[in-house]
Amino acid sequence: MLKPSILAAFTLAAPVLMPAIAAAQDKGADTVVATVNGQTITLGQMIVMKQSVQDPQMAGLPDQALWDMMLDQLIRQTAVAGTGKENAGVRAQLELQRRNTLATAAVTQVAEVEPTDAEIQATYAKLFGETEPATEYSAAHILVETEDEAKEIKAELDGGADFGTLAEERSTGPSGPNKGDLGWFAPEQMVAPFADAVKALEKGQVSDPVQTDFGWHVIKLNDTRQTEAPALEEVREQVVQMVRREKVEAEIENIVEAAEIEKVEGVEPALMNDVDLLEGE
Repeated sequence: MLKPSILAAFTLAAPVLMPAIAAAQDKGADTVVATVNGQTITLGQMIVMKQSVQDPQMAGLPDQALWDMMLDQLIRQTAVAGTGKENAGVRAQLELQRRNTLATAAVTQVAEVEPTDAEIQATYAKLFGETEPATEYSAAHILVETEDEAKEIKAELDGGADFGTLAEERSTGPSGPNKGDLGWFAPEQMVAPFADAVKALEKGQVSDPVQTDFGWHVIKLNDTRQTEAPALEEVREQVVQMVRREKVEAEIENIVEAAEIEKVEGVEPALMNDVDLLEGE
């Protein structure tokens, strides 16, 4: 049997608990979750901090464990911040952070708007509408320092030597260990003498020695293929991202053009190297 005084305490406490539970369902970003020397830590700060968590293991913690960890960190941060000294440098940094946060929020609103089909089609047409079919080449080469070495290798190949084996044994280029294979490339990716020689070859043909700034090459054309503009669905995500980026850039330009801007003359650029100014009050 509970003593009357204890029973009374429980009876009196019951009505207080019910509103508290109900209020827990109606919290806002300004809801205070802790105070440190009079400085408040809010639910909004906890939410923002959780959004910044990059560690997958930490993000996967149960809500209570993550809450306790983050709140402890914010308490420690707030306590230490209270001992910090505010000066010109701190104020400048805080203002830059404030502006960056507001600017990010503004452009995020623009970027989050889903592009229309018309915008996507227009950007795709701008990127690929006039793309002409082009030829790509798959080739291998053996790179040596002198023309005499290149001529000797060409003679061996004409005599039936295996190209890949000679490339592994003789080529000084980074592709040598890979049998000289250069993979697929467009002519404009190569220096002119090399590209011109490749374009003149038939499939399976080996070139005469070709000189570039890198040395002397003996080139074998493995294959060619025609490239065309990708279908919209293949590059849709990239196009959508470009639409978003262009809309953000356009909005930034509009905002800046509408702003009243006045640059103050007479401040020496060299003063930005004077870090001692940040120590001032």
